[in-house]
Amino acid sequence: MTEAPTRAASAPMIDWDLAVRVGSRLAGDGPAVSRGEASEVVAELRGGAEKSTPLVREFTGLYAEARTAPVLVVDRPGWIQANADGFATVIAPIVGKLQEKKGPPSAMAEAIGSRITGAELGVMLGFLGGKVLGQFDPFHQAEGAAGRLLLVAPNIVHVERELGVDEHDFRLWVCLHEETHRVQFTAVPWMRDHLQDLMGEIVGQVETDPSALLSEGLSRVGSVLSGKSDASLLDLFSTPEQKTIIDKVTGVMSLLEGHADVVMDGVGPEVIPSVDQIRARFTQRRKGIGTLDKLLRRLLGLDQKMAQYRDGAVFVRAAIDKVGMEGFNAVFAEPANLPTKSEIHDPESWLKRVHG
Repeated sequence: MTEAPTRAASAPMIDWDLAVRVGSRLAGDGPAVSRGEASEVVAELRGGAEKSTPLVREFTGLYAEARTAPVLVVDRPGWIQANADGFATVIAPIVGKLQEKKGPPSAMAEAIGSRITGAELGVMLGFLGGKVLGQFDPFHQAEGAAGRLLLVAPNIVHVERELGVDEHDFRLWVCLHEETHRVQFTAVPWMRDHLQDLMGEIVGQVETDPSALLSEGLSRVGSVLSGKSDASLLDLFSTPEQKTIIDKVTGVMSLLEGHADVVMDGVGPEVIPSVDQIRARFTQRRKGIGTLDKLLRRLLGLDQKMAQYRDGAVFVRAAIDKVGMEGFNAVFAEPANLPTKSEIHDPESWLKRVHG
């Protein structure tokens, strides 16, 4: 049930192979399916992604000329491998900055430290690898591809069974959301570079004294574990300067996630008869998680991710109600038109700034 993504170069400070092994072991294989059923699921998801393209285009008015981002239907280890590759690419500038200031570690320190960080990253990837339904990776560049769309087949099968919904409707519903992300980045070509620039600014503000970063971060982790704070790991290890940039990223991601949710529900009634039932049960499922799961979600920032879906969708619907889809699409005209984090919660302020 997998089409293996390519592997990027790794950084020496993290044992990426160990991270993938630990994550894959923790995530497990997922629900039991026959070989025939697995083949059917893969084919249907690939077909769902293709079917979603004109539906998203017609609903949004955004046009991506060609499919330059491939669709990969992966299993849990495949998703973990893809994200380990992505992390290796993203943090490479941070590793370089640390080594430039501190010098390369000794062979023993590197070997021990890389395995510790690899194991820690593997635990995080293992937790997420059992939950993510799909993901568009805009930063993947290989053989002329402008990103790649990942659909995690065993997780989709697991959730559709758990919710007791029509499996064909659910698979297309997921594909609509992820295909919207593909269109966002391929129809709006500056979006990828804009996000990459923001990430570069965050890297530029990284604290290069690991001991200071660790001591401050661990004290904040204690606040989270004791219930005194609901911050995520990203918040815990962010400087005030980084948080300003992260707020910009949050505004963009809230827009993109909310827009995708609006599209999947807006297109749904035309092609997915049970879309209302799926949305209701899916939303209810998010509430029915245990204490440990809630804690991990908080630490990993997944609660914030859920807020991005909710708040972003409210913003998008409010904007469309006031100025229509064409007026809303002004948000994709240039980076200056993107909503700030505060404007996501106050659509009227964005409408006044962009439309006057």
